[in-house]
Amino acid sequence: MLLAAQVPVPAVEPFGMNDMRIAGLEKCSFVDYPGCLSAVVFTPGCNMNCFYCHNRQLIGRAALPDGADAGGADGEPLTAASVMDLLARRRGMLDAVVVTGGEPTLQAGLDAFLAAARAMGFRTKLDTNGTNPDVLTALLDDHLVDFVAMDIKAPTDLYEAICGSPVDQSAISRSIALLMEGRCGYEFRTTFAPPLTADDILRIALRVRGAASYVLQQYRPIAHECQAPPHSDAYIRAAAETLRPFVRHCSVRGARQPAATAAAPQRSLGGPTATPARPAASRLPIAAAQA
Repeated sequence: MLLAAQVPVPAVEPFGMNDMRIAGLEKCSFVDYPGCLSAVVFTPGCNMNCFYCHNRQLIGRAALPDGADAGGADGEPLTAASVMDLLARRRGMLDAVVVTGGEPTLQAGLDAFLAAARAMGFRTKLDTNGTNPDVLTALLDDHLVDFVAMDIKAPTDLYEAICGSPVDQSAISRSIALLMEGRCGYEFRTTFAPPLTADDILRIALRVRGAASYVLQQYRPIAHECQAPPHSDAYIRAAAETLRPFVRHCSVRGARQPAATAAAPQRSLGGPTATPARPAASRLPIAAAQA
């Protein structure tokens, strides 16, 4: 069993939009918000350290790898204000704004940032690990998110081994229950990384029994690190089939479909028509703030 280094949990405080730190920006994405053309905002800092995460440089840094485009005007570091300026110029071309990380719910000013994006007419999507249900509750109460993708990393007894940090399972359960109230579109998703097995995935599905959408994502080993090879695509698809009696919609991302059986995208019951999306474990933004 792989165990990542433990990481501290940053504090969450209510500040204005400009207090939200931004580590990177993808200016146009076809795959991050189901059915929408979106800009993707990356926030630094995370209270987990999953061994397979391709964005691990965001855990304790304000910037992404050297050589990435600064993204701001005249090469200036990205700020919430500079991102909003870009979004203002792209109204009518983009449909949505996605906030991912890192873990965005640790960011001061997240609510104000989402409110500003919605005021411009954009739909908003949040990617989260579900460890801050109070933040999620506030965002839902204030109608600041249209869609939430929540990662469920493992069955409860394997969380710490996968995430590299202690995780309050009552907080995870509260976030699951909040989303299953159906106040916004949502999906639960799991990166199907070794050492997780099909039995482990079934245990996760039972935890979210009745969910609108559950997604299995293929794991991609990090280059130049000694990591276990991924499960076969066939194994992941077979595991997904066993979950269909327990969730309303189950899909697989990042695993190749057999040519003879490739299917058209299905409509997610948790939100707009789903489109194939790259696995969270292989996310790399194209613009970044300076360190």
